[in-house]
Amino acid sequence: MTLIHQSSIQSLPLLARGKVRDMYAVGDDKLLIVASDRLSAFDVILDDPIPGKGSVLTELTEFWLKKLAHVAPNHATGIDPETVVAHNERDQVRGRAMVVKRLKPIMVEAVARGYLIGSGWKDYQTTGVICGLQLPVGLKQASRLSKPIFTPAAKAEMGAHDENVDFEYVVKAIGFTLAEQIRHITLALYQEAATFAAQRGIIIADTKFEFGLDERGTLHLMDEVLTPDSSRFWPADQWQEGISPPSYDKQFVRDWLETQPWPKTHPAPRLPQDIIDRTAIKYREACTELTAAS
Repeated sequence: MTLIHQSSIQSLPLLARGKVRDMYAVGDDKLLIVASDRLSAFDVILDDPIPGKGSVLTELTEFWLKKLAHVAPNHATGIDPETVVAHNERDQVRGRAMVVKRLKPIMVEAVARGYLIGSGWKDYQTTGVICGLQLPVGLKQASRLSKPIFTPAAKAEMGAHDENVDFEYVVKAIGFTLAEQIRHITLALYQEAATFAAQRGIIIADTKFEFGLDERGTLHLMDEVLTPDSSRFWPADQWQEGISPPSYDKQFVRDWLETQPWPKTHPAPRLPQDIIDRTAIKYREACTELTAAS
């Protein structure tokens, strides 16, 4: 498969480039989303791509969209991406792109947490509260919560961190009915996915979803779904309270960057080949474990 740091589709209008995905218009009502192999760490896009990363993100997203379609409508169309680009551009989309419905995005990150880690752990240590939710005292890093919680975040501009917010913030932004619908669906998606992953020996500690509305106002699940970029996947046999468990993502990259004299601004240090290789293996492992036939 072609290694792609940035796609260069000329046959369709480019709409935007995110940290990982490039987005093109397909007519007025659909989008082509190309998952590149680029990787960001500490909100900086690195110069070194991770081989196969884009295909892993796409394969997992398609897998979960099908498995969870009964929980909520989603943006998938089933259209082959190779049919919407020029013949000489097909290698750029093969195995790493989706043609999706063009929706009106809701500018809130819908986050579900089943374990206390990341920014949630930091907030808990400071206040005992995450996104307005009071948690029991005495929890440890990576503690399993008594039940999953909805902990939304306000979407930040490129290069900035999303900010944890409470449910009332979401209500003020989009109205109670839609906010409650998103909270309910987010937790339902997480619970079903977490139950399935547990049967495969993987803990989904937390995950974020994105939603959009179609022209009729129907809520749809969109963007990437339950990938190592949007979720924390832990090997169940290596989880324990009090530590940050190893994860199926860019942990090797983050750990290596933390050892470098780098101010966490662009440009980032170039990655050693062994860090690139180990990260690629870790992404593929998560995909294989989750999608392998029962």
